[in-house]
Amino acid sequence: MSEKADISILGCGWLGLPLAETLVNSGKRVKGATTSPAKLDMLAQKGIQPYLVNLQPEALDEASLADFLEADVLVLNIPPKLRSDAGSSYLEQLNLLLRAMLDSPVKKVLFASSTSVYNDLNRIVTEEDTALTKESDPGYALLRAEKLFMDREEWLTTIVRFAGLVGEDRRPGRFMAGKKDVPGGDAPVNLIHRDDCVLILKRIIEQEKWGEIYNACSDVHPMRKDFYPAATMALDLEPPTFLEMAETNFKLISNQKLKDDLPYVFQYPDPMHFF
Repeated sequence: MSEKADISILGCGWLGLPLAETLVNSGKRVKGATTSPAKLDMLAQKGIQPYLVNLQPEALDEASLADFLEADVLVLNIPPKLRSDAGSSYLEQLNLLLRAMLDSPVKKVLFASSTSVYNDLNRIVTEEDTALTKESDPGYALLRAEKLFMDREEWLTTIVRFAGLVGEDRRPGRFMAGKKDVPGGDAPVNLIHRDDCVLILKRIIEQEKWGEIYNACSDVHPMRKDFYPAATMALDLEPPTFLEMAETNFKLISNQKLKDDLPYVFQYPDPMHFF
């Protein structure tokens, strides 16, 4: 068995990898898990102790998972695929992980979640507003996933609900280019840059902010009909057009608790400056 790490990161992809690199550069001992064998050498080259972890029951290597979980802090960064089976396979994987964690030294969990747990309430939305999310709502499976870890006594869990993730290769103009008569143009966008995501997670770990729930979203919320044309034109693509609608359903994610508690000042406070 390898030595105990300061932090184990389950999911070293678009967000987990730069987080792992940042933590290594700050002097932390980091284990990183991926489902891709091709990434193992790359992780090792970056000073991250690499693990191949697949939470599919038929592919699970229990010894490798147990070794990976030899850590003080576990960062859970597994993007959920909730549409195909209403999140049942995602929850099954997390339950498998949770059972393995009961035999581990992990005492603190940092769960990367999403603001998709909130419904469109046509107002400012805070961390308490999941009380209005019902079992039939799309975000309910992710809310159940959060509770799996929040409700345990064996460790302290902090949930970070990220807004739409932007940065590096995720260019928000690409998927809207050339679209016509798009609804919801008057709805505010809720987005966050990857650089802010990494710094927020690092600060939570450094400041021992455990047992909390935070919304992580940029300060400014431009309207979709303003943001996406600007984003597409920044890529020299055809801008979308939006329908004029009498009424638009929306949510405006508040980041006030995060800014007050950490405290945190956003590197990219305005999505209009993402590109």
